[in-house]
Amino acid sequence: MGELRPLGDDLTESSRALAQALRELFEGMGVSVRRYAARRRRDPGTFSRYLNGTRLPPWQVIMDLFADLAEHHGTTVTAEAIELVRELYGSAVDAGSSPKHAVELLEQQLADADRVSRRSSVRGDVLGDALLDRTHRIADLEVRLNQLEADRSAERERADKLAAAHPDVSDLLQERDALEAEVSRLGKELREAREQRAAAEARCDLLERQLEAVERPAALPAVPSESEPRNLPRILIVDDQADNLLAMRAVLETLDQDLVTVSSGREALKALLDHDDFAVIIMDVQMPEMDGYETCAHIKRRPRTRDVPIIFLTAMGVDPEHSARGYAAGAVDYISKPFDPWALRAKVAVFTSIYLERHAGR
Repeated sequence: MGELRPLGDDLTESSRALAQALRELFEGMGVSVRRYAARRRRDPGTFSRYLNGTRLPPWQVIMDLFADLAEHHGTTVTAEAIELVRELYGSAVDAGSSPKHAVELLEQQLADADRVSRRSSVRGDVLGDALLDRTHRIADLEVRLNQLEADRSAERERADKLAAAHPDVSDLLQERDALEAEVSRLGKELREAREQRAAAEARCDLLERQLEAVERPAALPAVPSESEPRNLPRILIVDDQADNLLAMRAVLETLDQDLVTVSSGREALKALLDHDDFAVIIMDVQMPEMDGYETCAHIKRRPRTRDVPIIFLTAMGVDPEHSARGYAAGAVDYISKPFDPWALRAKVAVFTSIYLERHAGR
């Protein structure tokens, strides 16, 4: 795996252009694929496919290449070079986007959520058994302690002798207290496991609906006719980059919804003061002053907006640490840039459908 293989003949023009640019960046460092992959702790086979154009890398992989190349040559990478590769990357993403790709993406998310649900269920069973065992042991200790106390009450005049005959009273009390503390801890862990499983099951249900929306476009919300009143659901899009706002508006306008775009967390909170009937919020994580996590926390603290679903959209990649922090902050979904247009439309369409179902009788 020391040399790069020739680019395949079946690559699209945009994928070939991006792969060629990445190969030029990589070859400028003069190391093998395996050595570089080890340096960045990546799978060499996957990294090789990035350079061969058969797999689209996360944007962070490309930024790492720029950083490593700059370090190797002792110079800085120009903004023009980064922008050129960014344009090639965007073209490759657009060319590779399709319902099939969106289905693969959503199926992977569904598999991850199902795995969390199953693990949480097994952990819940184990914790439940442990909790039951400790509860039974406490009950047994209580019976023994009560018996000792009854003996002492009945024969107070023999209290000293009884205490001498039962020197293990203090030990029993300590054991009971320790078990009660353990029961409290196990109960908390059991509740957390059940909450985690419930959240994972809810994500599974949402992802199954999103898959259905991609595979059967007829499942998307129907566009009202000209004769019907057009009370469109509102979608709030929060991103500090104007290009990203334009891109998301272009993707979501086909769903015929009322799109509201803002460029900061503070503007998002103001928009939610003006209108509290948003069907879903799409929010960038990395923003100056107030990031997505902090903004989400403010939204969840307000009674009028705490139930509005939030989708985090980020260029940091969907690794377990970031996604766990996103779900802990209150997000219902977490997807990475560059986003798949079909997948994003499906996710927004499903939350719009849920919103319309909840407000159908009002």
